[in-house]
Amino acid sequence: MKQISELIIAVFVNLLLQAIAFSQTTSPADITIDRDGILLAGKFYTAEGSGNFPTAILMHGFPGGPNDVMGIGEKLSKAGINVLFFNFSGTHKSQGKVSFNNSQLDIGAAYKFLHLSENIIKFKIDTSFICIGGWCYGGGMAMTYAANHPEISTVFTFGGNDQGKFFEEYIRNPEMKKMIDGGFSDIASNPEIAGFEEGKMPWEIVETGIDKLDPAIFIYKSAALLAKKNILLICGWDDELTTIDNYTLPLYRALKKEKAQNVKIVAFQDDHYFKETKEEVAQTIIDWLKTLK
Repeated sequence: MKQISELIIAVFVNLLLQAIAFSQTTSPADITIDRDGILLAGKFYTAEGSGNFPTAILMHGFPGGPNDVMGIGEKLSKAGINVLFFNFSGTHKSQGKVSFNNSQLDIGAAYKFLHLSENIIKFKIDTSFICIGGWCYGGGMAMTYAANHPEISTVFTFGGNDQGKFFEEYIRNPEMKKMIDGGFSDIASNPEIAGFEEGKMPWEIVETGIDKLDPAIFIYKSAALLAKKNILLICGWDDELTTIDNYTLPLYRALKKEKAQNVKIVAFQDDHYFKETKEEVAQTIIDWLKTLK
């Protein structure tokens, strides 16, 4: 139990440090995404070169930070792949409130942003190749969105979460519940970091009933909806949060059971934060996307 407590504490400390953890040398364009009047703050890394380029929507963990995710946006843009990065509703400078549903709507707004004619021209977007991906919470949200949207054919995660698995463990493990509740309360007490929609704190969701959540939040149960897509799962052997055994392999096996043909796992000798291998993580995403172009 002590190990679990220390682990959960480490999660929130590291998440709050995301905003300053990685320096940037390429200056992205500041963008604002309009989600039906809710304004989301973001950045756009335009690929270097002429012509239009494939574009990735890249999502941070929770509560994330105002800058790039592990420097991956910058690295992808230098390799000829546009990257749109944004903060979910209710986090940092984005308006609105945090909820799973709002995060899904945010992704949809970002997808629409990429199809606006003025943005296609300004940011050199090839709308025939748009993929989505993310780290931790962002990876889970990307998978859920892809499951619900047939137009998304390509999705990648690194240290990706499964909110359904998260809640199953939250209910099963009282020690984890105690630490998660404390951590979320601390985050919610700082409105500059995150503001939650009423009834959307973890304990409130459980009290309402996790069966009321979007079924695709349970990613490992949504394999049938994902099986025809191109999927890259990047994981860390030493990740004690979104573990290979509990998160990556169950999804992979469920996808294979559904006859998925284009799913790939790449594992690194690293933890949830890929501190030692973020260069390799970026290159893995680049190489994989270029095989699909």
